[in-house]
Amino acid sequence: MEPALTEFGNQMSHLTGVRAIMKDIVETLQAAQGQEFINLSAGNPVIIPEVESLWRECTAELLAGPEYGEVVCRYGSSQGYQPLIEAVQQDFQRRYGLQLTPRHILITPGSQALYFFAANAFGGCTSSGARRRIVLPLSPDYTGYGGVCLVPGTLLAYQPFLDLDETRHRFKYRPDFSQLQFDEHTGCVLFSRPCNPTGNVLTDEEVTKIAALASPLQVPVFIDSAYGPPFPALNFTPMTPQFGGNLIHCLSLSKAGLPGERIGIAIGDPQIIQVLESFQTNLCIHSSRYGQAIAARAITSGALADLSVQVIRPHYQRKMAVVEATLDRCMPQDLPWFLHRGEGAIFAWLWLQDLPGGDWNLYQHLKQVGVIVVPGHSFFPGLEQEWSHTQECIRISLTATDEELETALTRLAQVVVQVYKQGAAANSAGHGG
Repeated sequence: MEPALTEFGNQMSHLTGVRAIMKDIVETLQAAQGQEFINLSAGNPVIIPEVESLWRECTAELLAGPEYGEVVCRYGSSQGYQPLIEAVQQDFQRRYGLQLTPRHILITPGSQALYFFAANAFGGCTSSGARRRIVLPLSPDYTGYGGVCLVPGTLLAYQPFLDLDETRHRFKYRPDFSQLQFDEHTGCVLFSRPCNPTGNVLTDEEVTKIAALASPLQVPVFIDSAYGPPFPALNFTPMTPQFGGNLIHCLSLSKAGLPGERIGIAIGDPQIIQVLESFQTNLCIHSSRYGQAIAARAITSGALADLSVQVIRPHYQRKMAVVEATLDRCMPQDLPWFLHRGEGAIFAWLWLQDLPGGDWNLYQHLKQVGVIVVPGHSFFPGLEQEWSHTQECIRISLTATDEELETALTRLAQVVVQVYKQGAAANSAGHGG
């Protein structure tokens, strides 16, 4: 049967970004026939024993407590489970000196759902027929943003400024404020901090400047802090979460050990929160109350924030150090390779300037030596201008063991050398002809 789909149906029935690439990765692993692969594509967080134990303890408390039936056997408020809202309110007031009421907070079924609500509440076609854009201040950014807009063409991303350290083979993306502009056609602004896939952390000054540019137009700015403090606190460089005014601070508990429970948290202006809550009510009523109930316990006790700083952050920071040391040792100094500064998140981002054949070709070559990475081109949603850089990057997961990372990156370096040699030879032959 081939069902007739609406425009929205056609839009949402296609996989976007990394989800489309993951289909090829899964098929590769299934057809391995004895070949062993080191999989550096994973977005799932590592199951860290101390973190798993925390969630087991919170679950045991819930099971033994008198509220279990109310939590699991009844519907709840669309805004969220009240004890979790109170836990977030009190924690953030104490931690950041905020003046919050419960109406400043919304619990959603994961942060991806939150950005879907925001993208379609503030982006797309208005009642007058005008189109409002969702603006990403710099690209690359989270691939999932490419699939949240129901109206095609709503997403608009800006090319960044590249801050290069050629001697150390490092670089960093920065917003290019000479390009960046918001106007009456801007619906909302969205970016991740720390960033998936690059690990980039926009500075406090950059965030303040973006918010100030959007504020006169009454444009909300959504900061995707799925990797930020206070949980999971996967920032390897100092950063201060930003609140107030037109800023909506968005958290996720996925990288804090609860990806299966789909819990997102938005903190911001009550009028914006109310719009998102109504959207959620119409779409799915509310998030999982079981996950919210155990999260409330972990946040109220302080255990989640403590584990984030003492266990989760150091685990991934050590992995990033392994990546840096291995690439510095194995990659030739005379090739134009640049590793993004390791400022946070659970990925490393490698740029291979003027990469012969592009990222997809390198991905295929790496599979032949038993290494799987994610080609970088899917992390540039909304970028409208041509830019060769989009075909020159790969994402490397920090979820593998130290030994796997060292082995895989050693093989990667060998493959990269061969790819550049082949490219040089082809160019030489072409000129000779």
